[in-house]
Formats: sequence, C-alpha cells, structure tokens
Amino acid sequence: MAQLLLVLIGALLVTALARSREIAAPLLLVLTGLVVSLIPGTEDFRIDPELLLTAVLPPLLYAAALGSSYTNFRSRIRPIAYHGVIQVVVTALLVGWLAFVLIPDLPLAPALVLGAVIAPPDAVTASAIGRQLHLPRALMTILGGESLINDAAALTLYRMAMVAVVSTAPTLAEDLRVFGQAVVVGVAVGLLFGVLAHAARTRVPDVQVATLLGVLVPFSAYLLAEQFGGSGVLAVVAAGLYVGHDQPRARAAGRLQEHTVWESINLLLESLVFAYIGLQLSDVIAQVVSTGRDIRWVVLAALLILFATIAFRVVWMYTSNYLPGLSHLLRSGEPRGTWRRSAVLAWTGMRGVVTLAAAGAIPETTASGAPFPARETVQFIAFVVTVGTILIQGTTLPWLIRRLGVADPREAEDDDRSEAEARRIATGAALAHLGRLGPRDLRCDQERFDRVLPRIRKMLEHQGMLAADQVGQTPDEREDTTRQVFTDLRRELLEVQRAAMADERDAGRLDDEVLRRVLRELDLQEAALENSWRNR
Repeated sequence: MAQLLLVLIGALLVTALARSREIAAPLLLVLTGLVVSLIPGTEDFRIDPELLLTAVLPPLLYAAALGSSYTNFRSRIRPIAYHGVIQVVVTALLVGWLAFVLIPDLPLAPALVLGAVIAPPDAVTASAIGRQLHLPRALMTILGGESLINDAAALTLYRMAMVAVVSTAPTLAEDLRVFGQAVVVGVAVGLLFGVLAHAARTRVPDVQVATLLGVLVPFSAYLLAEQFGGSGVLAVVAAGLYVGHDQPRARAAGRLQEHTVWESINLLLESLVFAYIGLQLSDVIAQVVSTGRDIRWVVLAALLILFATIAFRVVWMYTSNYLPGLSHLLRSGEPRGTWRRSAVLAWTGMRGVVTLAAAGAIPETTASGAPFPARETVQFIAFVVTVGTILIQGTTLPWLIRRLGVADPREAEDDDRSEAEARRIATGAALAHLGRLGPRDLRCDQERFDRVLPRIRKMLEHQGMLAADQVGQTPDEREDTTRQVFTDLRRELLEVQRAAMADERDAGRLDDEVLRRVLRELDLQEAALENSWRNR
C-alpha cells in the first residue's frame, strides 16, 4: 500500500511537470517509470492485473464515453467500426500468426492470445495530443470512437482465444456463442445502467449522492456484464454514451460536480497506469530470463512484432482511404481524406492499459493444470509493443501533426457561428416563454411582475447581442474590448471580496461555515467568468 501511494504521488508530480512544460504526460510518465524500474527494489511493485481490468479500465472508458458525442459517433459509425473492430480482428490474426512463426514452441492458440492482447490501440495519448494541437473534429471523432469500441472487440477476441487455450475441448460453435453473448449481454447491461444513472441524476435530490452513484456506474456495469458472460467493456461504453448524450437534461449543479469528479479520477488513473507501464521493465525481463529462453531471440522477435504492428496500421489506414469502393463506403458522405490525415490516423496506434492488463491477466495454468504455454514470453512481447509504440509514435506524433498541418483553421470560426446561432435559438425560446408568463405563474402581483419582466428581457437580449458581436473574432480581438476590461476588473474584485472575508474570519467576526457558503457563491461567479464564451 505504501508503494502504491508513493507511485501515485510521484506520477501526479511528473504529470504536473509535464503539463507545465506542455509535454505529453503519458510519454514522460513511461520514461520516468522505465528509469525508476532500474533502481534495485522497485521490481517488487506489482498490481493485480484483474484489478487493472476491473478497477482502472472501467472508469477510464466511462469518462471517455461521457465526453464523446453520440451524434458524431453515429454519423461516422462505418469508419469507426471498420477501424475499431475489423482492424482489431485482422491485427490480432496477423500478430498471432507472426508470433507463431517467430517463436519456437509457441502453439497457435497462445499466439492468438498474444494477437488479441496487442490488437487494440489506446487512443488516450493520441486524443490528448490531438486536442492540444486542434486536430479536425472528424479525425478526433474517429480516434475517440475507435478507442471506445476497439477495446471491446479486442477483449472479446481475447476471451475467445483464452477459451481455446484453457478449455479442454474448444469448438468454433463455442467461440461464436461466447462472442454473441458478450456483445448482446454487454450492450443490454450498459443501457440498463445508463437509464438508472440518468434517473439518479434527475430524481435524487442530493447532488453529491447522485454524483457518487454515477461514479459507481462503470464498476457496476462492468462486473455485472462479466458475471453474466457479457463484455464488461461494451457495457461501460454503452452506459457512458447513453449518460453523456442525456447530459443537457441533467441538473446544472450535477453537471458541474460530475465534470470535476471525472476529470480528477481520469487524471489520477491515467497517471498511475502510464507510470506502472514503465515500472514493469525489470520485472518482465526477469520473468523471461527465468524461463531459460534465449533472451536475445525473444527481444528480436518482440521488436519484429512491434514494427510489424506499426507498419500494418499504416498500410491499413492508407488502404481504407484510397482503395476504390472501400474508401467510398467509409466516407459517410464526407469528402475523401487527404494523405496527411491518413498519415496522422496511421500514426496513432499506441498501445496502453488494455494491452498491459490483458497480458497480466493471463492465467498461469490451463483447465488441465498444465502451465500456460509461453506465458512469460507473451507478456514480455506485449510489454515491448506497448512501450515501443508509446515511445516511437507518441514522441513523434506532435511533430507529425505540426509538420503536415492537418489542423483545420476554419473549424473554430465555424464553431463560433454555430454557437452564436444556438444561443440565438435559446434566447428566442426564453423570450417566447417570457411572453407566455403572467403574474400568477411567478406567484407575484402585477406591479412586481411589470418591474421584473423588462429587466429579464433586456438581460437576455443583451447576452444574445454580445455573443453575435464576437462571431469570427480572434482571441486577441476579443481581449481588446471593453468587456475584457470589465471581466478582469470583476475577477479582481472577487479576489478582494475573498480576502476581506478571510480577514473577518481571522478576526473572529465570521464563522467558517458562513465563510464557505459565501466563498462557493463567489467561486461560481468566477467560474462563470472563466467559462464564458465571450471571454474565451
């Protein structure tokens, strides 16, 4: 427990350093972990792989699904399914066959287990870099959608391959039954928990209780789906997409709190996972050496599989974009992507937590009691591919994005216009609703109603005009306005108010409980200033 706490603290400090220097945190965490793993004594730090699959993977997937757009996901379902499912299956078969050929005494079924372990790219790093460098939304949607379903596809394949190794009499019919049950049960359980989570957000009066119930959703959905033979990953993704799509219907206080909670959980778990990947170096090497295999040949085979995995994704992406017939099928009504966009998508094949956890979860023995064939070698190759793709592709992806210039300079302007139109529609709806109200609706007399109504109407109209005025303006142009001066002054006055209340508390004239209530109100006002579209 003390080791885990030290790793968490160290990982968060490294993440803070990476963010302050605008470095991709996962890359720095892995490199730091690799260096620390060479220090004597650190090889004893291990996390149960089942804990990674049940306690770390579900919240990471759920948070990603919450932040995804179901509408964009559905509109690009063909390329997402093609890259997130079919590519995973073909990659698993290719890697499995290559491992079977390269590694002596490795049966085909364990080789396919290795293929399923390596198959799913982890788009966490790619998505983080893409957001930072403003990749076009179409690419980000494909990356995010692929990351949501490729884990489910790979882990379902992994389960089927494990049945073939561990079971005494596996059959094709049994494999197909396992696959069908995993998909149907996983999606059904996920939608069930999505409905329950949304009901909790809208009907449980205590916002904190509702938020905590929401935190339990990914763990509950995953475990229940796995209990009944379903895909826990699919259950988590389905629940997250459902809840995320219904976010506008939840309460504002709940949305604010959920956003903070999930951002913090995501940061903590991602930092832990990437640090743990680096820390496993000495342990996986020691395990392979203990088997008596030629470590040089195992390393060579692992490197060949690493480069084959990277090269196959490059070939796959360009084939899907330029092969006649197939490229038209996958465009979903959009123009054909340029070779630059294909290059970026091809270079986002880093492996991560799913590969590491699935490899670690391989059992030591089969159903007959015999040792799992080449278990340590499979785990070593999975580790090499994970670290190799993070270091090779992860470190060069920012340079590639900048070099190819795939960022869409018009997307921000288009978003401004769309947002202004959305605000115009919202303002119009609010004004129309005001026109239908009377004193009885507000439980007040006519005199008060006549005083309040013009003020509210003027406020709405003023906000709508401010939003429309700034459409198309650059950030510098927005800052060079009277409104920016007003915002800066308002923020400074809020800080003065906080300091004055703290002085009152220190002088014994203000109770801490009262201080906290007023501070929260001032903090919300500042949050509104920070997040205002007019001030971005």
